[in-house]
Amino acid sequence: MKTRDAFGEQLWSYYKTGEPQYDLLERDDGFIAIGVSGPRLYFSSYDEWDTLDRQAITFARGRVLDIGCAAGRHALHLQRKGHDVTGIDDSPLSIRVARLRGVKKARVLAIEKIGTFPRESFETVILLGNNFGLFGSLTKARRLLRTLQTITSEDATIIARALDLRHGGDPVHRAYMARNRSRGRLSGQMRVRVRFRDVVGNWIDYLFASKRELQMILNGTGWTVRQFIDGKRGAFVAIIGKKASAVR
Repeated sequence: MKTRDAFGEQLWSYYKTGEPQYDLLERDDGFIAIGVSGPRLYFSSYDEWDTLDRQAITFARGRVLDIGCAAGRHALHLQRKGHDVTGIDDSPLSIRVARLRGVKKARVLAIEKIGTFPRESFETVILLGNNFGLFGSLTKARRLLRTLQTITSEDATIIARALDLRHGGDPVHRAYMARNRSRGRLSGQMRVRVRFRDVVGNWIDYLFASKRELQMILNGTGWTVRQFIDGKRGAFVAIIGKKASAVR
């Protein structure tokens, strides 16, 4: 079994062939999730997005940092709207695909390295596609949110999509979240990895959060929620601003 860029391998295969495939996500308790849409979602156009993403993207302005850009669906839309967009992803093959699809500024960079950008580089940061989860844990999230304070303008906005797994009451997820709480972790902190054919990715912490948990995570970071936009099945977007400029 090969250990490398499993997510990127999946996007690269779809880019080359266009053939239907499946997302396969493994959790550390043995739970396996198979995505219905597969990698096609990451190549979708604005007209194919759900209502939640279409509403959220309207809050973007100025220079944009797209964290976890994958194949570049959000970056490409914003480019067409005239924004200066930088897309980052820690998957080299994803960045290769994004560049081939036309993302002008796409670079291999993990979220942990965003502090390498100069001060006040961006007016907007997008974490769509449930990419609030890339914050991973409470400690990591607060550290990175403070870093985002530095690399964004005084009146910057973060557009973050999240997912509350408690919606629907799946007993498998509820049991996992209960174990997390007993271990002192956030309830929606999942240890997961991607598999594709004979390739398996590294284990990462991925964070699912409720609105209340998201607000708690922001405490002490200089950011606050301006508004929530509700989606379906526990999905929501938080429009987040710096406290000095946020609408209360």
